[in-house]
Amino acid sequence: MSVVLDIAKEVFDIEIEGLQQVREQLNTEFEALVETCINSLDKGGKLVLCGVGKSGHIGKKLAATLSSVGTPAVFMHPIEAMHGDLGILQEKDTLLALSYSGETDELLSIFPAAKMLGVATVAMTGGKDSRLAELCDIVIEMEIHKEACPFNLVPTTSTTALLALGDALAVVLLKVRGFTLENFGRLHPAGAIGRAVTLRVSDLMRTDERLPLIKTGTCVKETLISMTQARCGSAIIVDNDNKLLGIFTDGDFRRHVEKDLTILEKIVDSVMTANPASIKQNCLAVEILKMLEENAINDVVVTDENDEVVGLVDIQDLPGMKLL
Repeated sequence: MSVVLDIAKEVFDIEIEGLQQVREQLNTEFEALVETCINSLDKGGKLVLCGVGKSGHIGKKLAATLSSVGTPAVFMHPIEAMHGDLGILQEKDTLLALSYSGETDELLSIFPAAKMLGVATVAMTGGKDSRLAELCDIVIEMEIHKEACPFNLVPTTSTTALLALGDALAVVLLKVRGFTLENFGRLHPAGAIGRAVTLRVSDLMRTDERLPLIKTGTCVKETLISMTQARCGSAIIVDNDNKLLGIFTDGDFRRHVEKDLTILEKIVDSVMTANPASIKQNCLAVEILKMLEENAINDVVVTDENDEVVGLVDIQDLPGMKLL
């Protein structure tokens, strides 16, 4: 193995170890943090994240993550706060101060004003005995043994740990507050994420002349002709009540014809894949993406509330809907 890969993997190992250390430090203070955040949010407040340098960059990311999952959050730069941006902080808010050392002067300077407002204050720090820890109502410890840089100076493991702590808070609040996939879609109206969680399967599926529905007992030759006319790589086999029996794909045809040249005259039921993957038409489009990935398939049959076949979702259509 090359020296380059050795160094890169060592960084991963050090940061993974750091994450495990911080994970073990989670205690009732984290539970108190969650309760404090919920109290603020229930009163119409928000979370205000504050930090300098690398911690500040992580704070901006965490504020964005929290907001995206239904927890109103903003980032307030300590220096700008001392020149007017302190108005961001309101009495119903919770202040999350981020500093590994807990001794960052610029961050500490905002606390007299924060205390006057009476806001709840939380420190996320590796310095449990630091000035920051002394000033805050809640202290989330995140002490790590080693930074990944060879000088043990550059914030690497510590910022990764801080990011994980913030993500943990975001996900806990998401679950505790009952944030749903539909809520997520409303906050992400643009892009693939928004489309995946707002579109229904019925918005994606092929129907009518683009859906080759084949009755049981039909021969393979006729099935292939129907697939060609529909410009579809598969055909759905149904019974006389339009209930799903199986699926026959062009891949199935190629595999069978290699062994048996008489396949064209055979009944499609004998070579179809029985009980293929199916989904209800009112399900969210994101469920289709999960099914395609988990089952390594290209087509999903769509049924209605009566289990009758009404459509087909082909993986080739998803890029056009900007879902892949």
